[in-house]
Amino acid sequence: MELSVQDITSVDKEITIKADRSDLEPKFNKAYKKYRKEIQMPGFRPGNVPVGLIKKRFGKEIEMEEINSYVQEVYENEIVPEYEPVGETQMKEMSWEDNQLEVTFKVGKKPEFELEDLESITVDRMVHDVTDEEVEEEIQRTLERQGNWVEQDDDAEITEKCQVTVDAVALDEDGEPIEGEKDEDQKLDLRDDQTAEFREHLVGHKKGDVVKMSLGEDVDHDNFQVTIKKVEKMDEAELTDEFAKEQSNGEAKNIDEFKSYIKSRMQQYYDQSAKDMFRQDAVDALAKAHDFEIPEVMVNQIQDSYVDYAKQQSGGQLPPNFDEEEYKENLRDQAIREGKWAFISEKLQEKFDDIEIKPEDIDEFIGMESARHGVPVDQMKSYYAQNPNQLESLRTSIRENKVFDKLEDAVTINELSKDEFRKKREAEEETESSES
Repeated sequence: MELSVQDITSVDKEITIKADRSDLEPKFNKAYKKYRKEIQMPGFRPGNVPVGLIKKRFGKEIEMEEINSYVQEVYENEIVPEYEPVGETQMKEMSWEDNQLEVTFKVGKKPEFELEDLESITVDRMVHDVTDEEVEEEIQRTLERQGNWVEQDDDAEITEKCQVTVDAVALDEDGEPIEGEKDEDQKLDLRDDQTAEFREHLVGHKKGDVVKMSLGEDVDHDNFQVTIKKVEKMDEAELTDEFAKEQSNGEAKNIDEFKSYIKSRMQQYYDQSAKDMFRQDAVDALAKAHDFEIPEVMVNQIQDSYVDYAKQQSGGQLPPNFDEEEYKENLRDQAIREGKWAFISEKLQEKFDDIEIKPEDIDEFIGMESARHGVPVDQMKSYYAQNPNQLESLRTSIRENKVFDKLEDAVTINELSKDEFRKKREAEEETESSES
């Protein structure tokens, strides 16, 4: 048996196994003896079928099974200990011709790099304290959500606060209805930003009016004729102590407590959002600061996981016209970034060697998972106890959480207000969009 290695990049290798029949003969002979005891054929007592006949009838299948077993053994015993592959190794080619075996694996190698000075890396963090004005706005939205739509009189004019029911029909270039392109009883909540174009054309009109409109850009636009069938306004709920109790599940006993409850919940939301966005930005900043290659097999593995997730989101089957290769290519940069973070995170865990996972950390994590999935804590603990791989995944998540906690003290933080943070994000997205 012979192993040969070709370096494709600093982190990608092709490893070829070459063997001939003399290398495989002991496995073949052992297999034939085994199957001779098991195979039954007419005219022969069990265990007495001639080996020559077994080779003639089943030789190809038996030998191919042993070849696969041999390749797996060489991979596990020779390649793994020597080259420590990362990512999902791919078998590129395998041939067995003229008693000669040749197998080529595409293997990923762990990249070699040093951590950059963390203090030199700047990460944005949004800082926001919820204001009383925001609380009032949220309460107003809650009152509207819990209210009822009330139909208005025929002569009532449509305002930006209305909901309208319309029949919409598409028009051709001559302004004539297009057969089969009619949407009846379509409800439009004009308070919603997604209905902004409709809102511009409908405000001021009344029930029974027929409105022609053009939606979209100047060049790429669609013409419609909309018949207004119903106009409704929101009769919002009344803010009372009873309403406060109901909306807070009893945590607030009166209106003042309800305002405090809303403010607390909003602050929790902003704090968690800031934490999540800091983590995202920290990963991006660290990935940009470290220049090293990612094994192609690892990139492919991550891209495949994106496809699997898309399949789960679509009920287990991808849409008919889903272009899997295009989808993976569009997410290639994201896959590279995720791969880089895996190695950077490993280095950070080595650097922050005082990270310790305590039993209370596991209990806290399981408690949060229990609340998130609506499953009793004891049931969640039992699940992890019965699934060692999931328990290890849990420990990995806790360890990574602690890495981010350490990072907050190690990197340079650039604190931004909510509006500053949003504007910067929008500018960055616009730049990325124009570049792509």
